[in-house]
Amino acid sequence: MIRILLLPLFLFIFFSSPGLLAQDITGKELLSRAIDYHDPDNAWSTFSGTLFITMETPNNSERKSEVTLNFPADYFKLVVRKDDTTTEEVIDKGVCSLVVNGKKIKKQAEDSTNNEEPCGQTEMMRNYYTYLYGLPMKLRDKGTIIDPAVVKKTFKGKAYLTLKVNYEEEVGKDTWYFYFNPDNYALEAYQFFHDEAANDGEYIMLETDNFETINGIKIPKKRSWYTNKEDRLLGTDILTRASNKTE
Repeated sequence: MIRILLLPLFLFIFFSSPGLLAQDITGKELLSRAIDYHDPDNAWSTFSGTLFITMETPNNSERKSEVTLNFPADYFKLVVRKDDTTTEEVIDKGVCSLVVNGKKIKKQAEDSTNNEEPCGQTEMMRNYYTYLYGLPMKLRDKGTIIDPAVVKKTFKGKAYLTLKVNYEEEVGKDTWYFYFNPDNYALEAYQFFHDEAANDGEYIMLETDNFETINGIKIPKKRSWYTNKEDRLLGTDILTRASNKTE
């Protein structure tokens, strides 16, 4: 009788312990459920709107950004105001422009072999905002390698379903972990490592009890960045407003 009782108890402990495989869901299934939560109408691929973001960093003045994304029109605009400087970067159907305090700096084709301003920097910022504010939908992009194993893990004191993501070499070399709420599959945190053994890189905590909904897409209003190694706060992005107009 004792041996019969011990087996179920062992299985209970094994499958309820942190850091163990979630046997009932694959990586791609978890991603699909998360996308169903954040983008139930599959609207991200045709997104058109403007995000108003305030960035707060320790011992520094705040930075206000207006990020306009219009995927159908192949258009991106970033207006940044910090202290006495206002910059406006645009990619419009592959043509880039940069304006600083009302003065146009230069214009350049996006596919130019010259990677100087404005195209190199502007393209990087477009990819940055598109990726971070397009999660988890962006994890379906070409070149993304989804680990089939979903791991139950406690991260920063909370239990999550964890998805590991790598990228094909031409896309990126970092290792990413995405942390999903096990009840509703909301993306609540993510982290990346350049060298996981060195515990470098950063993690980002999302404020998921307060969303901005635009075109049916749930976007967290606040994301805070920390170093993996020291848990040091690097900065906080606050989505103060979102508009479905390309302002």
